[in-house]
Amino acid sequence: MSIKRIDTGPRMSQAVVHNGIVYTAGQVAQGAPGASIADQTKDILASIDRLLAEAGTDKSKLISATIWLTDMRDFAEMNGVWDAWVSPGDTPTRACVGSGLAAQQFNVEIGVIAAVD
Repeated sequence: MSIKRIDTGPRMSQAVVHNGIVYTAGQVAQGAPGASIADQTKDILASIDRLLAEAGTDKSKLISATIWLTDMRDFAEMNGVWDAWVSPGDTPTRACVGSGLAAQQFNVEIGVIAAVD
């Protein structure tokens, strides 16, 4: 079976497709560092849309999502953006946890797993 790697760097790939499944790395708001939780979440979800498209799928095929927030008080603000983005009726399993992130300017990180047709 083949493995397709997307946006591969020296440390990691941003997504890997194997056996009909795409796994994304945790995405942070590269286009909105230090912005509000809503703006960071929008930026992240746009990156996820791009990675899913490059893998040959979309958000309607999500299986699972993991979300990390540096402050759980931002849960409602992040959910407002998430709820507007996710495909109704196609919601994945999901976990959301409070956690420190690798860089101070990022307050939310999201990784997903999706089926590839």
